[in-house]
Amino acid sequence: MDLQAAEKRAQELHNLLNQYNYEYYVLDQPSVPDSEYDRLTQELLKIEEEFPELQTSESPTQRVGGQVLDAFKKVQHNVPMLSLANAFNEDDLRDFDRRVRQALDENSYSYVCELKIDGLAVSLKYEDGLFVQGSTRGDGTVGEDISANLRTIRSIPLRLREPLTLEVRGEAFMPKQSFIALNAIRDEKGEEPFANPRNAAAGSLRQLDPRIAASRNLDIFLYGVAEAEELGVSTHSESLEMLERLGFKTNNERKVCRTIDDVIQYVSGWADKRPKLSYEIDGIVIKVNSLAQQKELGTTAKSPRWAIAFKFPAEEVVTKLTGITLSVGRTGVVTPTALLQPVKVAGTTVQRATLHNEDLIREKDIKIGDFVVIKKAGDIIPEVVNVIAERRTGEEEEFHMPTHCPECNSELVRLEGEVALRCINPQCPAQIREGMIHFVSRNAMNIDGLGEKVVAQLYRSGLVHDVSDLYSLTKEQLIQLERMGEKSADNLLKAIEASKDNSLEKLLFGLGIRHVGAKAAKTLAQQFETMEALAHADMEQLTAIHEIGGKMAEAIVTYFDQPEVDELITKLQTAGVNMTYKGPKLSAVEASDSFFAGKTVVLTGKLYELTRNEAKEKIEALGGKVAGSVSKNTDVVIAGEEAGSKLEKALQLGVEVWDEQRLLDELNK
Repeated sequence: MDLQAAEKRAQELHNLLNQYNYEYYVLDQPSVPDSEYDRLTQELLKIEEEFPELQTSESPTQRVGGQVLDAFKKVQHNVPMLSLANAFNEDDLRDFDRRVRQALDENSYSYVCELKIDGLAVSLKYEDGLFVQGSTRGDGTVGEDISANLRTIRSIPLRLREPLTLEVRGEAFMPKQSFIALNAIRDEKGEEPFANPRNAAAGSLRQLDPRIAASRNLDIFLYGVAEAEELGVSTHSESLEMLERLGFKTNNERKVCRTIDDVIQYVSGWADKRPKLSYEIDGIVIKVNSLAQQKELGTTAKSPRWAIAFKFPAEEVVTKLTGITLSVGRTGVVTPTALLQPVKVAGTTVQRATLHNEDLIREKDIKIGDFVVIKKAGDIIPEVVNVIAERRTGEEEEFHMPTHCPECNSELVRLEGEVALRCINPQCPAQIREGMIHFVSRNAMNIDGLGEKVVAQLYRSGLVHDVSDLYSLTKEQLIQLERMGEKSADNLLKAIEASKDNSLEKLLFGLGIRHVGAKAAKTLAQQFETMEALAHADMEQLTAIHEIGGKMAEAIVTYFDQPEVDELITKLQTAGVNMTYKGPKLSAVEASDSFFAGKTVVLTGKLYELTRNEAKEKIEALGGKVAGSVSKNTDVVIAGEEAGSKLEKALQLGVEVWDEQRLLDELNK
């Protein structure tokens, strides 16, 4: 066989094997026996061995095996992979619907309900129809490249049916039968079994050897397309149909619901049907169907306002509460935690459960020695549901919160409007220690090698008194610590030095300003760009930012008003820690001569020259702010064709209205 004939036959085999693969793994309707698939695969392997130049990345032979990786590379998501807010009952769903209705200011919307697969969220990127990269969700902005492992999932197409460039999202999972078989093998080998299919799937996809992932029989359902509107679809349900046309596997148990009553009926129907599925689900995801309405609703710092996840009630078990321990967090809150006789809940062994605060202990009449019902619902940490009073023997003990901090013995206080007891001593060892642990954590300054035990040793030995002291540590000091050799000390010092170059948002999050999470820290860093500018910001400047509410703004102003904070920032700056934002700018504020600088703009109706997203980006690049609803503070409404209630409201309020051509004229000046 010459090269030309080999190339022709290889392409024929590609097409056949991809078709048979799709029929077997996506449609579950194989048209040929396994032996025929294996025979054709072997034929293709022989051709690729004889003509190595014919072996391509999308070849069916490249799904299994591959080189063992040293580590996973970081991947920046083009569009953030946000987590969903949770609903646990009908009232939560109706509250969600009320918020959607009020924000859209209209009744013409529908929902898509989908099964919430209990697996690992992943993102797949395709260029010109070829699979080029797959990654984990990570922190929502940056994930890990697990392309080699995802290639082993046969329901993921390596070549699409159309040469499109796109990014799709899905949930990789382990079917129940694969999970049972895997644990049987691990049991035979004397290895610890996986607690549940989700852990097994996540563990499989984070193996550095793709052959291990290939042996685990994983599967996937695709549930979304990033920037789907750019591909000519207008609803979420249409984007799912497009995924199917391209050769992806989607879950067919979805339904378009016209009302929240339809949604509730759909959700209640799955509570009893879920055990019959061949894979695990832990709830139902509800999304607004219209992509334009999704953009109008927007997102918070953590989750989209157009979607919610209804979580099924978790498994409940009974165990004995043997004691209550107290911990002091980095904000000074003293939290009681129940110590339990070990028991399995939802596939994991549990020995502790949160008790939140003293009021909850009194409300549920919890005593040490009680038999209690615990559950895991929505949170990783289990909680105590109730006490089984009839099992009491009379030997149970009342629990009383202390009047003084268990760490520093300062008097505890209860701030107005709070139920928690709090230590307000800024020199409390627990708060300083917990604050340092937060400062060095992955989403903050990300100092690898500074775990809880090392931080505790550093503080206990007097080597550090606050986070700025981390930057003056020496090798001689570090090697005195337990289990800290010269190489570990060198690596830790390198990690500390590297953290000085982090962008401002990492430092802001690490400082632990009350109410400021990782997403809000990035928003603040983008907006103010320097630590000095943020430190001098007032309430008005802060609350003008869409994602920053009054409570967070007050906490930020209060934080930077403290003399000790000013001293800490100065020490960090002196140590060489970066105080500026290094990421992409929110908008070109320098374009202050633009009409849009400082203006609030609302987009409504269909635009033809620009997509909504393109118009929004161009307006923001010129210093404008694009809002989702019309109010007295709106400066201009851009009304495309079929503009509805927003145009009417603009006319009622006397807000200036432009057509698309006027917008283009202004943008092109």
